[in-house]
Amino acid sequence: MKESILSKAAEKFLTLGVKSVTMDEIAADLGISKKTIYAHFATKTKLVEATALYVFENISEGIKEIREEQSDPIIEMYNIKNFACQHLKNERSSPQFQLQKYYPKVYSTITGKQQQLLEGQIKDNLERGIASGIYRKDLPVEFISRIYFVGMLGIKDRDLFPESEYSTAELIEKHLEYHLRAIVTPEGLATLNELLNTNTQK
Repeated sequence: MKESILSKAAEKFLTLGVKSVTMDEIAADLGISKKTIYAHFATKTKLVEATALYVFENISEGIKEIREEQSDPIIEMYNIKNFACQHLKNERSSPQFQLQKYYPKVYSTITGKQQQLLEGQIKDNLERGIASGIYRKDLPVEFISRIYFVGMLGIKDRDLFPESEYSTAELIEKHLEYHLRAIVTPEGLATLNELLNTNTQK
C-alpha cells in the first residue's frame, strides 16, 4: 500500500503541484481512507518528503542502468535525456520551485542528492569523452559538471521559461545541445549532428 500511495502522490504532485493536492484527493483516487495514508505518513510534509525521495530514487536507478551500458558518452547523454523526458512527461506544475517555496527542507535535501548524482554522472561522462577524443582535452571537468547542474535547475524556473513558451522536454533538449556543443571535438560534433538529425526526423 505504501508503494501505491507514493506512486499516486508522485503522479498528482508532478501534474498539479504539491501545494494544491490534498490528502483527501490522493485517498479518493486510490479508493482508500485518509486514515490509511496517515498510517504510513503522519503528515503531508512527511508524504511530500517521501514522494520526492521516491521520484529521485526511480530516476537515479534509471540513470544507473543507462550508465552501466557504457555506450558512447554523447549517446549516453541523449539516452539519459530521453529517460528523463519520459519520466517527467506529466510534469506541469514546476514541482521543484513549489518544493523550494512551501517545503524548503525537503527541497534542500533533494537538491543536494540531485547535485551529487548529476555531478558524478557528468564527471564520469566528461572523463570518458575526453579519453575517447570526442570531448576537448582542455575541459575544466569540475566546473562543467557544476555548471551543468546549475543549468538543469535554471531551466525548471517557469518565471524564466514559461510553460506557454517552452515544454519540459524542449528545455531539456535545448540545454543538452547547448552543453554538448560547448565541449565536443570535430569528431564528437559529427556524432552530435547525427543524433540531432535523427531526433528532427522523428
